[in-house]
Amino acid sequence: MRNRRSALAQRGDLLYNMPKRRPRFEAGGRGRGGSRGIGKESLMWIAKDWKDYEVLDTGGGEKLERWGKYVLVRPDPQVLWNTPRKLPGWSRPNAHYHRSSKGGGEWEFFDLPKVWQIGYKGLTFRLQPFSFKHTGLFPEQAANWDWFSELIRARKALEPDRPVRVLNLFAYTGGATLAAAQAGAAVTHVDASKGMVTWAKDNAAASGLSEAPIRWLVDDCRKFVEREIRRGNRYDAVIMDPPSYGRGPKGETWVIEDNIYDFVKETAELLSDDPLFFLINSYTTGLQPAMMAYILGLTLTPAHGGHVTADELGLPVTNTGLTLPCGAAARWQA
Repeated sequence: MRNRRSALAQRGDLLYNMPKRRPRFEAGGRGRGGSRGIGKESLMWIAKDWKDYEVLDTGGGEKLERWGKYVLVRPDPQVLWNTPRKLPGWSRPNAHYHRSSKGGGEWEFFDLPKVWQIGYKGLTFRLQPFSFKHTGLFPEQAANWDWFSELIRARKALEPDRPVRVLNLFAYTGGATLAAAQAGAAVTHVDASKGMVTWAKDNAAASGLSEAPIRWLVDDCRKFVEREIRRGNRYDAVIMDPPSYGRGPKGETWVIEDNIYDFVKETAELLSDDPLFFLINSYTTGLQPAMMAYILGLTLTPAHGGHVTADELGLPVTNTGLTLPCGAAARWQA
């Protein structure tokens, strides 16, 4: 039993089932006696409902993707296998990002517009290739969007006149912001980059959400949280997607392994008396799902009860039928 629990813990499929003020921890998987919240073992949270995006194939440290009608080749550190590249897109992509041995890399363009759009369940996202292989969207996050959108809609169905206030930190180009707003939440979107906030506003306009109750803020997320605590503001849900490393406007450094626990603990002070969820995303190799689950279990469950799950995020690969891991997430739910 000890070996089984250890293996599950390392994989990151953790579940806390904690009544308020009586915390209890259980490893994920098949629990004896049908313990609450434990049923089948998770095999990643997979973003499987995309129509405008797909991973066509993988191999040789790269992935072949379809973004709408355009095909891109981009490097991916999770692709450790060298398999035959038989699909025609490998030799005829619309663009190819080449990694440099000195770090970073550059795009090679063949036939790709500067800007184009794709959609997901009524949302529209503006795409544009820019630094370090990115396009402005992480499609695997749709698995999280679907999860918290269902929670928001359920709360709104029970209490239609009560706003669900969501705080989105390190909010990037607004995928999670738009999903939460579409589900009926009032969202505060915070990112330190003015360009990213402008991009997110453009996505909101393209999605028909220009008039949605979204507060757009260009701010340092840590300083914003500190001010919100002093102001006495509260939120029913928190989403955060912190970078591995960063610098603040006055030279402050952010290293996720060093700062994440204290930041989550501090941000938890912003939760309302009846919170709904708390989500952490990570693309940092050293921050495993189990570690994020443990952090949420320590910082949230003693005061709010609820349960925590954590796992990898994944995207299905069309050519092989397998799933490509793409980062990880930990979810606290009331």
